[in-house]
Amino acid sequence: MNTKILYRELDFKHEFEDASKYFECINRRSKIQKDELIIGRYSVLPYYNELQDDVDYIGAKLINTYKQHRFVADLWNWYYWLSEYTPKTYNRLEDVPDTTTCGYVVKGETNSKKNLWDTHMFAASKKDAINIYCDLQNDGLLGHQQIYIREYVPLETYLIGLRGLPITKEFRVFVCNGQVISKAFYWSNYVEDIPGGEPSADEIPNSFLYKIIDRIGKNIDFYVIDVAKTQSGKWIVIELNDGQMSGLSCNKPEILYKNLFKAASEISI
Repeated sequence: MNTKILYRELDFKHEFEDASKYFECINRRSKIQKDELIIGRYSVLPYYNELQDDVDYIGAKLINTYKQHRFVADLWNWYYWLSEYTPKTYNRLEDVPDTTTCGYVVKGETNSKKNLWDTHMFAASKKDAINIYCDLQNDGLLGHQQIYIREYVPLETYLIGLRGLPITKEFRVFVCNGQVISKAFYWSNYVEDIPGGEPSADEIPNSFLYKIIDRIGKNIDFYVIDVAKTQSGKWIVIELNDGQMSGLSCNKPEILYKNLFKAASEISI
């Protein structure tokens, strides 16, 4: 089975050279052929359903179906599977406790306003969380998404960024067909500011990662797990996302695409 990467050029240009060592990279749907596996790198949104229809019509296959994409795109879908390993989350305001030890984080089903951490994401109280919740419902990016309130879990922190954003021990792990294919520090914009240099993703226990992968199972083939270490020393899941649309963070494209090629070749069409 031949595997191709369908890319959106503006976002993909920094990865093209490494990806093209292992894949034929195309930027037009007309180059998709029958019985091919298609990885839509930065190119599946906003018209994912339409792209899947086109690929299906040709007789090819997207690495993630739209249903699989939605599994990770809305945290409420995967929260059921990973509730033991991720911060407690509420989808109704009336369920949010009136008091909190550490505060709340408010975000959309897929996206957040972490660049405005102190005013549009972190809430010290339920009242503050409700105010942010209402603001996000009118936000141009998040207004169409379901808004969730999560309990804030203090993480091991290296420094405090702009707007009070904690730069934490967090890593982005790419997974394909049940295999970890690349993992690296999440906060790529802050690497030079971290005392001691870039933290190693090898600190993440493999037993923890594969417990999460086993829980997710066959709900999606290509995805990322963002994991972090709490101040109490526990590893937790911060987020899941579609691997087709996820940025590299500090992952090296050479390693990612080399291992993606091998893992994707084992997916049946």
